[in-house]
Amino acid sequence: MNRYFYIDSSGKQNGTFAPEELRAQNIKRDTLVWTNEMTDWKPAGEVEELKFLFADSAGYYPPQNPVNQPLQAPYQSHNAAQSNAPLMPKNWLIESILVTILPFVLCGSVLSLLGIVGIVSASKVESQYRSGDYNMAAESARQAKRWTLITFWITIGWVAILILAVIAMLMFSFSVAGISEMFESALYLV
Repeated sequence: MNRYFYIDSSGKQNGTFAPEELRAQNIKRDTLVWTNEMTDWKPAGEVEELKFLFADSAGYYPPQNPVNQPLQAPYQSHNAAQSNAPLMPKNWLIESILVTILPFVLCGSVLSLLGIVGIVSASKVESQYRSGDYNMAAESARQAKRWTLITFWITIGWVAILILAVIAMLMFSFSVAGISEMFESALYLV
């Protein structure tokens, strides 16, 4: 069962509510609702799962007062949409997780665990932004980027060292094989 957000007549976003709980909210057919499975807000009367709310009422519901502000996704706060808030900075969470976990698993590089600092910083960005602390959110994003890139370059260096070590071992084994062939051919000559 889906949980819905709705916009009341004053333009305030409310939610989340189960379909049965919406009955107690006295929503109308033209009340705008949204749930995770929807791409955009729709009037409640057009949502199949909510039609039961209006089955017993044949009365006319006047349209709600139009709101002169754009509709926003439920996770965006109503006040943040109205203010001149800066865009939320990139949090670098996925990148910091990848540069921490993949090198550790694939190469055994313990130094890649420095990326945990990036993960911690990245996880702070969204909560600081949502609380209105835009400067701290930007600083956490910078820290996350810095530690993600440091870990990335450490990983590149570690992989380069591993490749060079493999090449050196192959060259050594080929040279040892060549030396042993020389000794074997010298033994046959004697």
